[in-house]
Amino acid sequence: MVQSLRGAIRSGELPAGARLPPVRELAWKLGITPGTVARAYRMAVEEGLLEAAVGRGTFVAGEAERRPEPDKPLLNLEQPDMADFRGCHVPDVGQGAVIRDIMAQLARDPAHDYVDYPNHVTDLPARQAVCDWIGDDRAGRVVPDDVVLGFGAQNSAMMCLQACLTGLTPVIMTEQLAYPGVRHAARLLRAKIVGVEMDDQGIRPDSLEAAYRTHGGQVLMTSAEVHSPTTVRTTLERRRQIAEVARRYQFHIIEDDCHRVALSPVPSYRALCPEQAWYVSSITKCVSGALRFGFAICPASHAQMARQVAQSSFYGISQPIADLSARLIRSGAAEEIRARVEASIAERVRLAVNEMGSWDIAWRPDAPFLWMKLPTGWRGSTFGMACEGAKIRVKPADEFALPDGAAPHAVRLALNADMPEARFRAALATMSDFLQRPPAGVDI
Repeated sequence: MVQSLRGAIRSGELPAGARLPPVRELAWKLGITPGTVARAYRMAVEEGLLEAAVGRGTFVAGEAERRPEPDKPLLNLEQPDMADFRGCHVPDVGQGAVIRDIMAQLARDPAHDYVDYPNHVTDLPARQAVCDWIGDDRAGRVVPDDVVLGFGAQNSAMMCLQACLTGLTPVIMTEQLAYPGVRHAARLLRAKIVGVEMDDQGIRPDSLEAAYRTHGGQVLMTSAEVHSPTTVRTTLERRRQIAEVARRYQFHIIEDDCHRVALSPVPSYRALCPEQAWYVSSITKCVSGALRFGFAICPASHAQMARQVAQSSFYGISQPIADLSARLIRSGAAEEIRARVEASIAERVRLAVNEMGSWDIAWRPDAPFLWMKLPTGWRGSTFGMACEGAKIRVKPADEFALPDGAAPHAVRLALNADMPEARFRAALATMSDFLQRPPAGVDI
C-alpha cells in the first residue's frame, strides 16, 4: 500500500495538501484491515510523503494551501458496534419514568396553557428553583433576578460571553487544555482564544497575569471544579489568587461547572468575586441530558444585559421545559436522581481504576472520565487510531488543545455507566494491552 501511495503522490494523482480518508473509511473501501492502512500512513509520514496534522487528519506533504476543517461535533453520537469512551453521558438511573410522571402532572394542570411566549414572570418559578438547587454556599448570595436560563451549559456560556465581550477582536483566556466547546464559542464570536498554563492546583496566577498583560483578555473562561480533560479541581487558595488577578485587571470570570455531579467543598468564583464572576451550569450531567435546562448566575450589574442577549437569541427557554425542570428540583426528585447518578459514576470509576491503575491516570470518584498520560512510544492520535481499529472510541488530548497550543501524549476516557459491564471491562483490557505494546511492536 505504501508503494501505491508513493506512485499516486509522485504522479500528481494525490496533489500536495490533499487530505487522505480516515483509516477506517479507506480500509472499508479497500477491503483491508484498519491496521494495514494505519501502518502505511505511518510509514509514509516517516518518509516525508505525508503529514499528520494533529487533530485534523493526514495530508499529502507540500505547500498547497489547505482549507481549515471544522472541529469534530460536540455532540457525540453513539455507534452500536463501538465501545464509546469519547462522550460523557448521564447514566440511566430511572429518571425517564420520573420525568414522564411530572410531564403527565403538568399536562393535567389547567394553570399552564402553553400558548404565549415565556417571559421574566412565567419563568420565575424555574429561576427560584435554580437558586434552591445551587444554594448559597456554592455561588454566594443568589436571588432569582441574578439567574438567566438557557438551553444547557454550552448555550448559557455563549450567552455570558456575548454579554461580556466587546470590540472588534475580543479575547477569551482559558486553560491551555480546554473543552472543545470553548473553541466553538470563540469561533462563533470571532474572538481570539489564549491558553493559560496550569499545574495540579489549576490555572497559574502568574501565567494568567502574563496572558492578560500580553493579550488584554476580557474574559477568563474556566472549568475550575471538574476540569475536562484533566479532572483537576482548582484549590480554594488558588481560586482566591485568580479572583484577585481578575479584580486587579477588571476582567470577567465565567466558570463552567457543567461536569460537576457531586456536592462541592469549594465555593465557585461567583461566591469569591460576585461583582465580576459568572457561574454557569446545567442538570445535563447529573439529572438528564434530554431536558437541555441550563442557567447562568450573573453579577447583579450584568444580569439585565444577559437577559437581553437571551431574548435576542432565543426569546428564553421553552415554558414546558422550565416548568418541568422547576418541578423536578422543587419536588426533591432531581436531588434523588443526582445522588443515584453520583453513585453510578463512582462505581464505573472504581472498575476503570482497577483495570487501568498501573498506568499514569488522574481520576476522581465524582468525575465521569479519567485522564491517562500515555507511555513512551504512543501519541494521542496514534493511540486513538489503534483503539478505533479495535472498535473503541477515545478522545485524544489533541482535541482539547487550543489552535496554537501543544497537546500532551494523553487521552480522556469517558466512563459511561450505560455500557454493559462486560464490554466496558473488555475494552479497558484491550487498551491496557495496547499500552504495553507501543507502535514499534504493535500493529496499528
